[in-house]
Amino acid sequence: MTAPLVPLPAVVQTADAAGFHLVPTTTVSGPGDARAALAEVVRRRTGITLTTASDADIVLDIEPGGAPESYRLRVDAASVSIVGADAAGLFYGMQTLAQLITHDTGDWSIPAARIDDAPRFGYRGVMLDVARHFQPVATVFAFIDRAASLKFNMLHLHLTDDQGWRLQMDSRPLLTERASSTSVGGDAGGFYTKADYRAIVEYAAERHMTVVPEVDLPGHTHAVGVAYPDIAEPPVMTDEIRDAIAQFGGEDPRAAVPYEGLAVGFSSLRIRDERTYEFVADVLGELAALTPGPYLHIGGDEALGTAAGDYADFMERATQIVDALGKTPLTWHEAGAVDDLHDATVGQYWGFVSPTDGMDERARRFVRNGSRVILSPADAVYLDMKPTADADLGLTWANGPTSVERAYRWEPTAVIDGIGEDDILGIEAALWTETIRDLADLDRMAFPRIAAAAEASWSPRDGADRTWTCFRERVGGLAPLWHSLGIGFDESAEIPWQKGRP
Repeated sequence: MTAPLVPLPAVVQTADAAGFHLVPTTTVSGPGDARAALAEVVRRRTGITLTTASDADIVLDIEPGGAPESYRLRVDAASVSIVGADAAGLFYGMQTLAQLITHDTGDWSIPAARIDDAPRFGYRGVMLDVARHFQPVATVFAFIDRAASLKFNMLHLHLTDDQGWRLQMDSRPLLTERASSTSVGGDAGGFYTKADYRAIVEYAAERHMTVVPEVDLPGHTHAVGVAYPDIAEPPVMTDEIRDAIAQFGGEDPRAAVPYEGLAVGFSSLRIRDERTYEFVADVLGELAALTPGPYLHIGGDEALGTAAGDYADFMERATQIVDALGKTPLTWHEAGAVDDLHDATVGQYWGFVSPTDGMDERARRFVRNGSRVILSPADAVYLDMKPTADADLGLTWANGPTSVERAYRWEPTAVIDGIGEDDILGIEAALWTETIRDLADLDRMAFPRIAAAAEASWSPRDGADRTWTCFRERVGGLAPLWHSLGIGFDESAEIPWQKGRP
Protein backbone atom coordinates (compact mmCIF):
# COMPACT_ATOMS: atom_id res chain seq x y z
CA MET A 1 0.00 0.00 0.00
CA THR A 2 1.18 3.55 -0.78
CA ALA A 3 2.57 5.30 2.30
CA PRO A 4 -0.05 7.75 3.66
CA LEU A 5 2.06 10.87 3.15
CA VAL A 6 0.24 14.18 2.68
CA PRO A 7 1.45 16.52 1.39
CA LEU A 8 3.50 14.30 -0.90
CA PRO A 9 7.24 14.77 -0.24
CA ALA A 10 9.55 15.77 -3.08
CA VAL A 11 11.49 12.50 -3.04
CA VAL A 12 10.34 9.27 -1.37
CA GLN A 13 12.26 6.00 -1.54
CA THR A 14 10.91 3.00 0.30
CA ALA A 15 12.86 -0.21 0.78
CA ASP A 16 11.75 -3.82 0.95
CA ALA A 17 13.57 -4.17 4.24
CA ALA A 18 12.83 -4.27 7.94
CA GLY A 19 11.59 -1.03 9.37
CA PHE A 20 12.01 0.52 12.81
CA HIS A 21 9.94 -0.77 15.74
CA LEU A 22 8.60 1.68 18.31
CA VAL A 23 8.66 0.15 21.79
CA PRO A 24 8.33 1.50 25.34
CA THR A 25 12.13 1.78 25.60
CA THR A 26 12.60 3.83 22.40
CA THR A 27 14.74 6.92 22.99
CA VAL A 28 15.11 10.27 21.25
CA SER A 29 17.74 13.03 21.15
CA GLY A 30 17.83 16.52 19.67
CA PRO A 31 16.69 20.08 20.40
CA GLY A 32 14.38 20.22 23.40
CA ASP A 33 11.35 21.74 21.68
CA ALA A 34 11.60 19.25 18.82
CA ARG A 35 11.94 16.32 21.23
CA ALA A 36 8.86 17.43 23.10
CA ALA A 37 6.82 17.89 19.92
CA LEU A 38 7.76 14.45 18.59
CA ALA A 39 7.15 12.79 21.95
CA GLU A 40 3.65 14.28 22.09
CA VAL A 41 2.60 13.08 18.64
CA VAL A 42 4.08 9.61 19.25
CA ARG A 43 2.27 9.39 22.59
CA ARG A 44 -1.05 10.37 21.04
CA ARG A 45 -0.57 8.00 18.12
CA THR A 46 0.80 4.96 19.98
CA GLY A 47 0.57 5.50 23.74
CA ILE A 48 4.37 5.11 23.92
CA THR A 49 6.34 7.71 25.88
CA LEU A 50 9.73 8.43 24.31
CA THR A 51 12.60 8.99 26.72
CA THR A 52 15.68 11.14 26.17
CA ALA A 53 19.13 9.66 25.66
CA SER A 54 22.40 10.89 24.18
CA ASP A 55 22.89 7.71 22.15
CA ALA A 56 19.27 7.63 21.00
CA ASP A 57 17.26 5.48 18.60
CA ILE A 58 15.61 8.53 17.05
CA VAL A 59 17.97 11.42 16.33
CA LEU A 60 16.70 14.92 15.56
CA ASP A 61 19.13 17.53 14.27
CA ILE A 62 19.48 20.82 12.41
CA GLU A 63 22.11 21.31 9.72
CA PRO A 64 21.90 24.76 8.08
CA GLY A 65 22.60 25.09 4.39
CA GLY A 66 19.63 23.48 2.71
CA ALA A 67 16.53 25.16 1.31
CA PRO A 68 14.36 26.91 3.92
CA GLU A 69 11.97 24.50 5.68
CA SER A 70 13.57 21.46 4.02
CA TYR A 71 14.46 18.20 5.75
CA ARG A 72 15.69 14.70 5.15
CA LEU A 73 14.36 11.61 6.91
CA ARG A 74 16.02 8.22 7.11
CA VAL A 75 14.49 5.06 8.62
CA ASP A 76 16.01 1.61 8.91
CA ALA A 77 15.68 -1.26 11.35
CA ALA A 78 18.19 0.23 13.79
CA SER A 79 17.41 3.94 13.84
CA VAL A 80 15.47 6.97 12.69
CA SER A 81 17.10 10.25 11.69
CA ILE A 82 15.46 13.58 10.85
CA VAL A 83 17.70 16.48 9.83
CA GLY A 84 16.18 19.88 9.08
CA ALA A 85 17.83 22.79 7.33
CA ASP A 86 16.22 24.90 10.06
CA ALA A 87 13.88 24.42 13.00
CA ALA A 88 10.83 24.53 10.72
CA GLY A 89 12.28 21.85 8.45
CA LEU A 90 12.91 19.61 11.44
CA PHE A 91 9.33 20.15 12.61
CA TYR A 92 7.94 19.22 9.20
CA GLY A 93 10.10 16.12 9.08
CA MET A 94 8.49 15.05 12.35
CA GLN A 95 5.03 15.49 10.83
CA THR A 96 6.05 13.17 8.01
CA LEU A 97 7.37 10.65 10.52
CA ALA A 98 4.06 10.71 12.39
CA GLN A 99 2.23 9.83 9.16
CA LEU A 100 4.52 6.83 8.62
CA ILE A 101 3.76 5.16 11.97
CA THR A 102 1.75 1.99 11.45
CA HIS A 103 0.22 -0.68 13.69
CA ASP A 104 0.44 -4.29 12.57
CA THR A 105 0.20 -7.62 14.43
CA GLY A 106 0.47 -5.93 17.79
CA ASP A 107 3.52 -3.78 17.03
CA TRP A 108 4.07 -0.11 16.22
CA SER A 109 6.55 0.38 13.42
CA ILE A 110 7.90 2.82 10.84
CA PRO A 111 8.71 1.42 7.38
CA ALA A 112 12.23 1.70 6.00
CA ALA A 113 12.42 4.88 3.92
CA ARG A 114 14.59 7.71 2.61
CA ILE A 115 12.80 11.03 2.15
CA ASP A 116 14.21 14.33 0.94
CA ASP A 117 11.72 17.14 1.04
CA ALA A 118 11.26 20.90 0.63
CA PRO A 119 8.19 23.08 -0.01
CA ARG A 120 7.08 24.33 -3.40
CA PHE A 121 5.77 27.65 -2.07
CA GLY A 122 7.00 29.70 0.86
CA TYR A 123 3.52 30.92 1.83
CA ARG A 124 1.21 28.01 2.73
CA GLY A 125 -1.79 29.47 4.46
CA VAL A 126 -5.09 28.69 6.09
CA MET A 127 -7.64 31.37 6.87
CA LEU A 128 -10.01 31.18 9.82
CA ASP A 129 -12.94 33.56 9.93
CA VAL A 130 -13.65 34.39 13.57
CA ALA A 131 -15.97 37.30 12.75
CA ARG A 132 -19.10 35.57 11.39
CA HIS A 133 -18.95 33.06 14.25
CA PHE A 134 -16.48 33.77 17.01
CA GLN A 135 -14.08 30.94 17.83
CA PRO A 136 -12.53 30.76 21.33
CA VAL A 137 -8.77 30.60 21.83
CA ALA A 138 -8.82 26.84 22.47
CA THR A 139 -10.46 26.26 19.09
CA VAL A 140 -7.89 28.45 17.34
CA PHE A 141 -5.12 26.47 19.06
CA ALA A 142 -6.65 23.21 17.83
CA PHE A 143 -6.95 24.58 14.30
CA ILE A 144 -3.28 25.61 14.39
CA ASP A 145 -2.25 22.09 15.45
CA ARG A 146 -4.26 20.56 12.63
CA ALA A 147 -2.91 22.92 9.99
CA ALA A 148 0.70 22.65 11.15
CA SER A 149 0.51 18.85 10.91
CA LEU A 150 -0.05 19.32 7.16
CA LYS A 151 2.88 21.75 6.86
CA PHE A 152 0.89 24.97 6.59
CA ASN A 153 2.92 27.91 7.87
CA MET A 154 0.54 30.91 7.78
CA LEU A 155 -2.62 31.51 9.83
CA HIS A 156 -4.75 34.29 8.36
CA LEU A 157 -7.23 35.45 11.02
CA HIS A 158 -10.24 37.30 9.62
CA LEU A 159 -10.81 39.40 12.74
CA THR A 160 -13.51 41.86 11.67
CA ASP A 161 -16.63 41.89 9.55
CA ASP A 162 -20.18 43.21 9.51
CA GLN A 163 -21.22 40.78 12.25
CA GLY A 164 -18.55 41.60 14.81
CA TRP A 165 -15.19 43.09 15.79
CA ARG A 166 -13.08 40.43 17.53
CA LEU A 167 -9.92 42.11 18.91
CA GLN A 168 -9.52 44.48 21.85
CA MET A 169 -8.21 47.92 20.84
CA ASP A 170 -7.05 50.29 23.55
CA SER A 171 -7.35 53.27 21.21
CA ARG A 172 -10.91 52.35 20.24
CA PRO A 173 -12.48 50.51 23.19
CA LEU A 174 -16.05 50.77 21.88
CA LEU A 175 -15.24 48.26 19.14
CA THR A 176 -15.42 45.39 21.59
CA GLU A 177 -17.76 47.08 24.07
CA ARG A 178 -20.51 47.62 21.49
CA ALA A 179 -19.69 45.53 18.41
CA SER A 180 -18.47 42.11 19.53
CA SER A 181 -21.41 40.42 21.24
CA THR A 182 -23.22 38.94 18.23
CA SER A 183 -22.58 36.42 15.44
CA VAL A 184 -24.50 35.20 12.40
CA GLY A 185 -28.00 33.99 13.24
CA GLY A 186 -28.07 35.65 16.65
CA ASP A 187 -25.46 33.33 18.13
CA ALA A 188 -23.21 34.61 20.91
CA GLY A 189 -20.17 36.63 19.91
CA GLY A 190 -16.94 37.33 21.72
CA PHE A 191 -13.53 38.90 21.28
CA TYR A 192 -9.86 38.33 21.99
CA THR A 193 -8.10 40.39 24.59
CA LYS A 194 -4.61 41.51 23.69
CA ALA A 195 -3.30 38.75 25.94
CA ASP A 196 -5.42 36.22 24.00
CA TYR A 197 -4.05 37.45 20.70
CA ARG A 198 -0.46 37.31 21.95
CA ALA A 199 -1.10 33.75 23.13
CA ILE A 200 -2.36 32.79 19.66
CA VAL A 201 0.68 34.37 18.01
CA GLU A 202 3.02 32.55 20.39
CA TYR A 203 1.24 29.20 20.04
CA ALA A 204 1.39 29.49 16.26
CA ALA A 205 5.08 30.46 16.29
CA GLU A 206 5.94 27.39 18.37
CA ARG A 207 4.48 25.37 15.49
CA HIS A 208 6.27 27.47 12.85
CA MET A 209 3.15 29.34 11.77
CA THR A 210 2.98 33.10 11.26
CA VAL A 211 -0.23 34.95 12.10
CA VAL A 212 -1.56 37.23 9.35
CA PRO A 213 -4.30 39.40 10.92
CA GLU A 214 -7.03 40.96 8.80
CA VAL A 215 -9.07 44.08 9.48
CA ASP A 216 -11.45 44.18 6.52
CA LEU A 217 -11.78 47.69 5.06
CA PRO A 218 -13.55 49.80 3.77
CA GLY A 219 -16.47 47.38 3.27
CA HIS A 220 -17.47 44.62 5.68
CA THR A 221 -17.42 47.38 8.31
CA HIS A 222 -20.94 47.46 9.74
CA ALA A 223 -19.53 46.52 13.16
CA VAL A 224 -17.30 49.59 13.04
CA GLY A 225 -20.43 51.68 12.54
CA VAL A 226 -22.09 50.06 15.55
CA ALA A 227 -19.20 51.27 17.70
CA TYR A 228 -18.31 54.52 15.93
CA PRO A 229 -21.27 55.63 13.77
CA ASP A 230 -19.64 58.98 13.01
CA ILE A 231 -17.18 57.35 10.55
CA ALA A 232 -19.59 54.88 8.88
CA GLU A 233 -21.96 55.40 5.96
CA PRO A 234 -25.57 54.20 6.23
CA PRO A 235 -26.15 50.72 4.75
CA VAL A 236 -26.47 50.72 0.96
CA MET A 237 -29.32 48.43 -0.05
CA THR A 238 -29.37 46.71 -3.45
CA ASP A 239 -31.47 43.99 -5.09
CA GLU A 240 -28.56 41.56 -4.55
CA ILE A 241 -28.55 42.26 -0.83
CA ARG A 242 -32.33 41.92 -0.61
CA ASP A 243 -32.12 38.59 -2.47
CA ALA A 244 -29.51 37.33 0.04
CA ILE A 245 -31.74 38.33 2.94
CA ALA A 246 -34.69 36.58 1.31
CA GLN A 247 -32.62 33.41 0.78
CA PHE A 248 -30.86 33.18 4.13
CA GLY A 249 -33.20 35.08 6.43
CA GLY A 250 -32.50 37.87 8.86
CA GLU A 251 -33.39 41.54 8.94
CA ASP A 252 -32.23 44.42 6.78
CA PRO A 253 -29.02 46.02 8.09
CA ARG A 254 -29.70 49.22 10.03
CA ALA A 255 -27.18 51.89 10.89
CA ALA A 256 -25.55 51.44 14.34
CA VAL A 257 -27.57 48.25 15.04
CA PRO A 258 -25.66 44.93 15.30
CA TYR A 259 -26.04 42.80 12.18
CA GLU A 260 -26.62 39.04 12.29
CA GLY A 261 -27.34 38.19 8.65
CA LEU A 262 -25.32 36.79 5.74
CA ALA A 263 -25.68 39.49 3.07
CA VAL A 264 -22.49 41.35 2.10
CA GLY A 265 -21.54 44.56 0.35
CA PHE A 266 -23.81 47.07 2.06
CA SER A 267 -21.37 48.71 4.48
CA SER A 268 -18.73 51.39 4.01
CA LEU A 269 -16.69 53.90 5.91
CA ARG A 270 -16.83 57.65 5.26
CA ILE A 271 -13.99 57.92 2.80
CA ARG A 272 -13.81 61.74 2.69
CA ASP A 273 -13.74 62.17 6.47
CA GLU A 274 -10.26 62.47 8.03
CA ARG A 275 -11.58 60.87 11.20
CA THR A 276 -11.80 57.64 9.20
CA TYR A 277 -8.06 57.66 8.56
CA GLU A 278 -7.35 58.49 12.18
CA PHE A 279 -9.34 55.37 13.04
CA VAL A 280 -7.47 53.26 10.46
CA ALA A 281 -4.09 54.49 11.71
CA ASP A 282 -5.06 53.77 15.32
CA VAL A 283 -6.29 50.20 14.83
CA LEU A 284 -3.62 49.17 12.33
CA GLY A 285 -0.92 50.69 14.52
CA GLU A 286 -2.05 48.65 17.51
CA LEU A 287 -2.36 45.53 15.37
CA ALA A 288 1.12 46.00 13.92
CA ALA A 289 2.58 46.36 17.41
CA LEU A 290 0.95 43.08 18.44
CA THR A 291 1.98 41.17 15.31
CA PRO A 292 5.60 40.08 14.75
CA GLY A 293 4.89 38.68 11.28
CA PRO A 294 5.53 40.71 8.12
CA TYR A 295 1.93 41.07 6.83
CA LEU A 296 -1.15 43.11 7.67
CA HIS A 297 -4.26 42.20 5.66
CA ILE A 298 -6.62 45.12 5.11
CA GLY A 299 -9.34 43.36 3.13
CA GLY A 300 -10.66 45.45 0.25
CA ASP A 301 -13.20 42.89 -0.99
CA GLU A 302 -16.86 43.33 -1.82
CA ALA A 303 -16.88 47.08 -1.11
CA LEU A 304 -20.11 47.41 -3.07
CA GLY A 305 -21.32 50.29 -0.93
CA THR A 306 -18.27 52.43 -1.82
CA ALA A 307 -17.98 54.42 -5.04
CA ALA A 308 -15.06 53.35 -7.26
CA GLY A 309 -13.18 56.64 -6.87
CA ASP A 310 -13.63 56.65 -3.10
CA TYR A 311 -12.51 53.02 -2.93
CA ALA A 312 -9.33 53.82 -4.86
CA ASP A 313 -8.50 56.79 -2.64
CA PHE A 314 -9.08 54.73 0.49
CA MET A 315 -6.98 51.75 -0.57
CA GLU A 316 -4.12 54.00 -1.67
CA ARG A 317 -4.00 55.66 1.75
CA ALA A 318 -4.58 52.45 3.71
CA THR A 319 -1.73 50.57 1.98
CA GLN A 320 0.55 53.55 2.63
CA ILE A 321 -0.38 53.43 6.32
CA VAL A 322 0.51 49.74 6.48
CA ASP A 323 3.85 50.33 4.76
CA ALA A 324 4.66 53.15 7.17
CA LEU A 325 4.13 50.70 10.04
CA GLY A 326 6.89 48.48 8.63
CA LYS A 327 4.52 45.79 7.36
CA THR A 328 3.67 44.46 3.90
CA PRO A 329 0.09 45.28 2.89
CA LEU A 330 -2.04 42.32 1.85
CA THR A 331 -5.42 42.82 0.18
CA TRP A 332 -8.06 40.82 -1.65
CA HIS A 333 -7.72 40.95 -5.44
CA GLU A 334 -10.32 43.72 -5.92
CA ALA A 335 -7.66 46.24 -4.88
CA GLY A 336 -5.83 45.44 -8.11
CA ALA A 337 -8.19 47.92 -9.79
CA VAL A 338 -6.50 50.79 -7.93
CA ASP A 339 -3.84 52.71 -9.87
CA ASP A 340 -1.73 53.99 -7.00
CA LEU A 341 -1.82 51.06 -4.61
CA HIS A 342 1.45 50.72 -2.73
CA ASP A 343 3.80 48.69 -4.96
CA ALA A 344 4.63 46.17 -2.22
CA THR A 345 0.98 45.18 -1.77
CA VAL A 346 0.36 41.44 -2.15
CA GLY A 347 -2.95 40.49 -3.76
CA GLN A 348 -5.06 37.54 -2.64
CA TYR A 349 -7.13 36.07 -5.46
CA TRP A 350 -10.44 34.51 -4.40
CA GLY A 351 -12.01 34.10 -7.85
CA PHE A 352 -12.61 30.77 -9.53
CA VAL A 353 -10.12 28.31 -11.01
CA SER A 354 -11.41 29.61 -14.36
CA PRO A 355 -11.54 33.39 -13.74
CA THR A 356 -14.68 35.43 -14.38
CA ASP A 357 -15.65 39.11 -14.36
CA GLY A 358 -12.12 40.46 -14.84
CA MET A 359 -10.88 39.06 -11.54
CA ASP A 360 -7.74 37.72 -13.26
CA GLU A 361 -6.84 41.17 -14.62
CA ARG A 362 -7.02 42.66 -11.13
CA ALA A 363 -4.75 39.91 -9.86
CA ARG A 364 -2.22 40.50 -12.66
CA ARG A 365 -1.99 44.14 -11.58
CA PHE A 366 -0.12 43.15 -8.41
CA VAL A 367 2.47 41.28 -10.46
CA ARG A 368 2.90 44.19 -12.88
CA ASN A 369 3.53 46.41 -9.85
CA GLY A 370 6.45 44.16 -8.89
CA SER A 371 4.68 42.18 -6.16
CA ARG A 372 3.12 38.70 -6.05
CA VAL A 373 -0.20 36.99 -5.45
CA ILE A 374 -1.66 34.41 -3.10
CA LEU A 375 -4.11 32.02 -4.73
CA SER A 376 -7.34 31.10 -2.93
CA PRO A 377 -9.65 29.99 -5.76
CA ALA A 378 -13.03 29.72 -4.09
CA ASP A 379 -14.21 26.70 -6.06
CA ALA A 380 -11.14 24.71 -4.99
CA VAL A 381 -9.90 25.85 -1.57
CA TYR A 382 -12.83 27.57 0.14
CA LEU A 383 -13.38 24.96 2.82
CA ASP A 384 -16.78 26.35 3.78
CA MET A 385 -18.32 25.27 0.48
CA LYS A 386 -20.60 22.25 0.79
CA PRO A 387 -18.74 19.03 -0.04
CA THR A 388 -21.96 17.50 -1.41
CA ALA A 389 -25.29 18.98 -2.41
CA ASP A 390 -27.06 17.44 0.59
CA ALA A 391 -24.50 18.49 3.21
CA ASP A 392 -26.04 20.21 6.25
CA LEU A 393 -23.22 22.75 6.58
CA GLY A 394 -21.76 25.16 4.07
CA LEU A 395 -22.71 27.28 1.09
CA THR A 396 -22.73 26.65 -2.67
CA TRP A 397 -22.10 30.02 -4.37
CA ALA A 398 -18.63 28.98 -5.60
CA ASN A 399 -19.82 26.91 -8.58
CA GLY A 400 -21.85 24.56 -6.42
CA PRO A 401 -20.53 21.92 -4.00
CA THR A 402 -16.77 21.36 -3.88
CA SER A 403 -15.89 17.69 -3.77
CA VAL A 404 -12.53 16.41 -2.53
CA GLU A 405 -11.61 15.55 -6.10
CA ARG A 406 -12.35 19.08 -7.31
CA ALA A 407 -10.37 20.49 -4.39
CA TYR A 408 -7.41 18.43 -5.60
CA ARG A 409 -7.60 18.71 -9.38
CA TRP A 410 -6.24 22.19 -10.02
CA GLU A 411 -2.80 23.59 -10.78
CA PRO A 412 -1.78 27.00 -9.37
CA THR A 413 0.15 28.12 -12.45
CA ALA A 414 -2.83 27.37 -14.71
CA VAL A 415 -5.34 29.64 -12.94
CA ILE A 416 -4.40 33.10 -14.26
CA ASP A 417 -2.75 33.65 -17.64
CA GLY A 418 0.51 35.53 -17.24
CA ILE A 419 1.01 34.54 -13.60
CA GLY A 420 3.63 31.82 -13.28
CA GLU A 421 5.43 30.00 -10.50
CA ASP A 422 7.66 32.92 -9.50
CA ASP A 423 4.70 35.31 -9.35
CA ILE A 424 2.84 33.17 -6.82
CA LEU A 425 3.75 33.81 -3.18
CA GLY A 426 1.68 30.80 -2.16
CA ILE A 427 -1.68 29.14 -1.61
CA GLU A 428 -4.25 29.79 1.09
CA ALA A 429 -7.27 27.66 2.00
CA ALA A 430 -10.07 29.73 3.53
CA LEU A 431 -12.62 28.64 6.11
CA TRP A 432 -15.45 31.16 6.42
CA THR A 433 -17.87 30.57 9.28
CA GLU A 434 -21.32 31.76 8.23
CA THR A 435 -22.64 28.22 8.86
CA ILE A 436 -19.84 26.96 11.10
CA ARG A 437 -20.13 27.31 14.86
CA ASP A 438 -17.50 25.20 16.62
CA LEU A 439 -14.48 22.90 16.31
CA ALA A 440 -16.59 19.92 15.31
CA ASP A 441 -17.98 21.94 12.39
CA LEU A 442 -14.49 23.17 11.49
CA ASP A 443 -13.13 19.63 11.39
CA ARG A 444 -15.98 18.27 9.33
CA MET A 445 -15.75 21.03 6.72
CA ALA A 446 -11.95 21.26 6.52
CA PHE A 447 -10.97 17.58 6.53
CA PRO A 448 -10.16 15.94 4.16
CA ARG A 449 -10.27 18.85 1.65
CA ILE A 450 -7.65 20.84 3.55
CA ALA A 451 -5.20 18.04 2.69
CA ALA A 452 -5.68 18.80 -1.01
CA ALA A 453 -4.77 22.44 -0.39
CA ALA A 454 -1.72 21.32 1.59
CA GLU A 455 -0.51 19.28 -1.35
CA ALA A 456 -1.04 22.16 -3.79
CA SER A 457 1.02 24.36 -1.44
CA TRP A 458 3.88 22.01 -0.64
CA SER A 459 4.36 19.25 -3.19
CA PRO A 460 6.07 19.39 -6.60
CA ARG A 461 3.53 19.64 -9.42
CA ASP A 462 4.87 16.58 -11.25
CA GLY A 463 5.62 13.02 -10.25
CA ALA A 464 4.17 9.56 -10.55
CA ASP A 465 2.30 9.81 -7.22
CA ARG A 466 1.08 13.40 -7.67
CA THR A 467 -2.31 12.24 -8.92
CA TRP A 468 -5.88 12.16 -7.66
CA THR A 469 -5.86 8.35 -7.66
CA CYS A 470 -2.77 8.21 -5.46
CA PHE A 471 -3.82 11.15 -3.29
CA ARG A 472 -7.16 9.61 -2.32
CA GLU A 473 -5.35 6.43 -1.25
CA ARG A 474 -2.76 8.37 0.74
CA VAL A 475 -5.44 10.46 2.48
CA GLY A 476 -7.40 7.33 3.28
CA GLY A 477 -4.35 5.94 5.04
CA LEU A 478 -4.32 8.94 7.40
CA ALA A 479 -7.61 7.96 9.06
CA PRO A 480 -5.95 6.17 12.02
CA LEU A 481 -3.65 9.14 12.68
CA TRP A 482 -6.47 11.67 12.41
CA HIS A 483 -8.62 9.60 14.75
CA SER A 484 -5.80 9.47 17.31
CA LEU A 485 -5.35 13.25 17.08
CA GLY A 486 -9.06 13.80 17.73
CA ILE A 487 -9.83 15.21 14.28
CA GLY A 488 -13.51 14.72 13.49
CA PHE A 489 -13.06 14.53 9.73
CA ASP A 490 -15.79 13.97 7.19
CA GLU A 491 -15.59 10.35 6.06
CA SER A 492 -16.17 11.29 2.45
CA ALA A 493 -17.32 8.49 0.15
CA GLU A 494 -14.66 9.68 -2.32
CA ILE A 495 -11.88 8.34 -0.11
CA PRO A 496 -11.04 4.67 0.66
CA TRP A 497 -10.57 5.13 4.40
CA GLN A 498 -8.22 2.76 6.17
CA LYS A 499 -9.82 0.83 8.98
CA GLY A 500 -8.10 -0.49 12.06
CA ARG A 501 -6.67 0.66 15.35
CA PRO A 502 -6.52 4.44 15.69
